[in-house]
Amino acid sequence: MAMAHVRPDEPRLLRRFRVPDRWLVHAYYTVSPYAPDGTDRVLVAGADLDRNLCEVLILGPDGDVLERFGTNPIRTSFFHTGRWQTWSADGSAVYYDSGTVTEPRFVRRDLATGQETVVLGSLDGATPSDGPLISGLLAMHDAACDPVAGYRPEASPVPFQAREEHGLFEYTLDPPSSTLRLSVADLLAGHPDRDVLHSADEEVRRLLGDGSEGLTLLTFCVRWSPDGSRLLFFFGNNGVPGDRGERRVKYVMTARADLTDLHVAMDLGSAPGVHWSWQPDNVTLIGYGPDPEQPGRLCLAQVRFDGTGYRKLAEHSSGGHPSVSPVDPDLLVTDHYPPHGRVTFLSRAAGEVLGSRALPLHDGGSLRGRSPHRIDAHPVFHPSGDRILCNSLPGRHAELVELEVPR
Repeated sequence: MAMAHVRPDEPRLLRRFRVPDRWLVHAYYTVSPYAPDGTDRVLVAGADLDRNLCEVLILGPDGDVLERFGTNPIRTSFFHTGRWQTWSADGSAVYYDSGTVTEPRFVRRDLATGQETVVLGSLDGATPSDGPLISGLLAMHDAACDPVAGYRPEASPVPFQAREEHGLFEYTLDPPSSTLRLSVADLLAGHPDRDVLHSADEEVRRLLGDGSEGLTLLTFCVRWSPDGSRLLFFFGNNGVPGDRGERRVKYVMTARADLTDLHVAMDLGSAPGVHWSWQPDNVTLIGYGPDPEQPGRLCLAQVRFDGTGYRKLAEHSSGGHPSVSPVDPDLLVTDHYPPHGRVTFLSRAAGEVLGSRALPLHDGGSLRGRSPHRIDAHPVFHPSGDRILCNSLPGRHAELVELEVPR
């Protein structure tokens, strides 16, 4: 694609993806929504708001619907990451979420034959290398910290305190099965801060007057390095309501694909921080963490997978979803939350804004929780690095937009 001159304050809008009567959203995590086979197909999810149903859609380069499948009732999490739809490494298959909150399952659909394999469990994205399928149980996180419904242990597919029964599961397809590979109990037993966490457990039991209670410890948000050799995940009680008396526990942890060589990359329990993911070098993470000069303030930062080399990249403090260009290690992109939605490009070397463009992310309705009234931009680079794909909400139905990178 030819690169036109753009004003540094407003990257050029290249095109929009719209589907009639569908609220569109791409799924933001490890694998790009762009097909990995170079066909420029785009994988999205679409909601029929009138019928309360949603589906998975494959769009062609011009936005036409090539395939649609996987109709299911809408759950509130849809308005954040759709159906957790993701490509297989070669683009021949698609994984997507199905089932219910208390009986989760995911599907692998072979696009050539339409054959589907259904697996009991959750999957927040496949790997870029078609390596092991590893995930926590997504519904547990929703049950622990729904911003509208609150703390709902009855909605969790596994009791929170049954720590030997949940954690990181590995799934196989032939035959469909799941194995708990790294339980929350295992993580707690081997954690460098286990004494502190055991003490916090006791404090929760004392405050609630219930010996069966404790910290709401979970594993969530698995993200893979671009080559599939390592993953990161969060371990803690992120978002649990304050009236439970739990101290905030939030660790970014990393491991090899076989779940060995565990490290604590970031401890965000007593410091601000959010949205960590891998950089293209397969070694370094990027996200928002404490500003070394003002520890109570967010900044855009990076750290190695083993927790060393933490440094500030920029003053930017939106707490959005940052990533690094796959072809230009100096070019970063992140976003700002609704109602004042915006996508911003920054230079790693200079720590300065290179370009920024406002995006509609809110229709004027309630901003609480996940709903059709708001959306996160979730900018993601095209594999060529010449553009990004974002969610937007210009009216009743959300759509996707492509923006040209500002250089």
